[in-house]
Amino acid sequence: MARLSHPVVHPHPDPAPVEAPAPPAPAPAQGQGNAGPNAPPGVEMRGPNPWVLAGYRLTQALLAAAALAAVASAHDFTSVTAFRYLISSAAFQCLWTLALAILFFYGLLVGRSFRDPRFFAVRCVGDWIAGSLSFSAACASAGITTFINNDLEACWENHCPSFMSATAMAFLSWFAIAPCCVVNLYNVVYRLQRQ
Repeated sequence: MARLSHPVVHPHPDPAPVEAPAPPAPAPAQGQGNAGPNAPPGVEMRGPNPWVLAGYRLTQALLAAAALAAVASAHDFTSVTAFRYLISSAAFQCLWTLALAILFFYGLLVGRSFRDPRFFAVRCVGDWIAGSLSFSAACASAGITTFINNDLEACWENHCPSFMSATAMAFLSWFAIAPCCVVNLYNVVYRLQRQ
């Protein structure tokens, strides 16, 4: 007789039920988020409104160009070193912020944001250089303007009103770039703490 096991003594286990795999999560549709319908998947324009950032950079460039034009309107500005320094710092700030505004507008057109760490570092250093140059040039030109106006009382020989307006525009352009410097410093500290 064959030794067969009785099902009651040694039951055959039923095969374990195989669970059907869960359906995959739906892939994000192209253009989800606020990047626009033509943006590649996964790219989102985060942070502040990019139109505001681009407009803010254009405002910085216009204020720097106004300071540049106000100094250049006086024909004898080259005789004072502080005003030559103001011309060079205002030109640098105007070109720098204009280049950033063009990059922001390009990012808006293609629906991408510039979150690359290298771009962020270059932008941060450039803003700090432009801010410190414009502040020191504004302070130097304010000192020279006050010296010419109050101490020498030689405004009738010089173009004090154009020098004063150039100094005021230089301070306004520094006031426009100073928040970018502070926000960039905050972002650098935040990124360093996350690492």
